[in-house]
Amino acid sequence: MEAAIVERLRRSDNFKLHPSLLNAPLIYDQHGEQALIDLYQEYVDVADQHNLPIFLLTPTWRANYSRVKSSDISKSINIDAVNFLAKFKSAQSNKDNIKICGLIGPKNDCYSPDEGLSALDSQEFHVWQIEQLAVAGVDYLIAETLPNVEEALGIARAMALVKVPYIISFVIDRNGLILDGTSLTDAIEYIDSNVVNKPFGYMVNCAYPSFLNADKQPKNLFKRLIGYQANASSLDHCDLDGTDKLKMNDISEWGDLMLELNNKYGMKILGGCCGTNGKHLEYLAKNNITRLIE
Repeated sequence: MEAAIVERLRRSDNFKLHPSLLNAPLIYDQHGEQALIDLYQEYVDVADQHNLPIFLLTPTWRANYSRVKSSDISKSINIDAVNFLAKFKSAQSNKDNIKICGLIGPKNDCYSPDEGLSALDSQEFHVWQIEQLAVAGVDYLIAETLPNVEEALGIARAMALVKVPYIISFVIDRNGLILDGTSLTDAIEYIDSNVVNKPFGYMVNCAYPSFLNADKQPKNLFKRLIGYQANASSLDHCDLDGTDKLKMNDISEWGDLMLELNNKYGMKILGGCCGTNGKHLEYLAKNNITRLIE
């Protein structure tokens, strides 16, 4: 999977991210569009050089109905973002190895589980964006950085209705728990048993790979936990959120922990979140990724 997008753009002096929609409106700006293309190209080039498949996520993490409606940006922004990425994909020599994921996030602060929606409110709130992404023709849907299991259930129910394979990705603390205190095993069992069409799989993102404490997790977790998009730093979220300076552990430390998730626990989708770049993906690609997406 790709590495960081928003956090790298946030540190650019060439443009400012939208106050509520972040990087999504960059698709309408010549310089912003090129900045997005450059980042996606960096990641695709790594995959191409090593003949690996790659997931690219639409720049729509904050493009939900409420934020789009209150902005002066086109109401078709989610569809336009998919079309932007599809055009980028069509120009690639390895386009058959590229899958486009329609990305959504939680309604509120991804580090504040108490702000999460109930399952019913979540389904009603997120369904508009999910339908927009599905209609535009994404290969997969993915909801990332979810701190609350009830909101995740509502998202899963909405995604299950559109018949597109989908992934639910949680943010966890350094004890391996979702930020609302739920274990990953309990969360997955809860969602799987309360949706008509189960997720394609589950992931963790926006957390250092050691936070999973994989050796302490039940073995059956890894039947459904298929990927990890990891922060570059082992600092807690409260120490990373809004920091002006990029925080990063040694790439080899990060990479070896990620490769262990692949080699020992069979997790097939590996990528980067805050603080990561193409060098992180290059380390994974060069150092024995043994299990590819089937």
